Amino acid sequence: MLAAIDFTTIDVWTKGGLVTYYLLFVMELKTRRVHFAGCTVQPNEAWTKQTARSLTNFEDGFLNGKRYLLMDRDTKFCESFRDFLGNEGVEAVQLPPKSPNLNAHQERFMRSIKSECFNRMIFFGENMLRTAVREYLSHYHSERNHQGLENTIIDLDEEVRQIAGNIECRERLGGMLRYYYRDAA
Repeated sequence: MLAAIDFTTIDVWTKGGLVTYYLLFVMELKTRRVHFAGCTVQPNEAWTKQTARSLTNFEDGFLNGKRYLLMDRDTKFCESFRDFLGNEGVEAVQLPPKSPNLNAHQERFMRSIKSECFNRMIFFGENMLRTAVREYLSHYHSERNHQGLENTIIDLDEEVRQIAGNIECRERLGGMLRYYYRDAA
């Protein structure tokens, strides 16, 4: 099974002023399921190794069952991070320089979360950022059609299959993200 990993950044207002947070997302390419691996203001070697431990946790690690992990040549993916993954049976595949098309699904997800969420909000603190990411991923998995998956939803719910009933709207993030569905009759 194949997965991809990448960082993105977002500026957040804190008590100390404007701070850049680094967010790490991992995607299972076959299903397009995305996992938020964490965020930090300093993605150093210790943080990335701890993230690798969480991602490969034998009970509930997102990378369980994955054989390859695509990543760009970002220096935050240090050698000890790649070695740890290798020891857990996940081969880290570094893509050639300047080749974003080789990680197209992950790059498209990053563009989506930025345009549909991050670029529309001003974040005040890490908790607000984490809440927005959690809400966006819930929308992304259970309410948003995916063209690459034949316009299906990743986590289909029974309400999607309803053909009768009143049309209802579920809003997330203050109405920024909307999902229309039929109420069960």
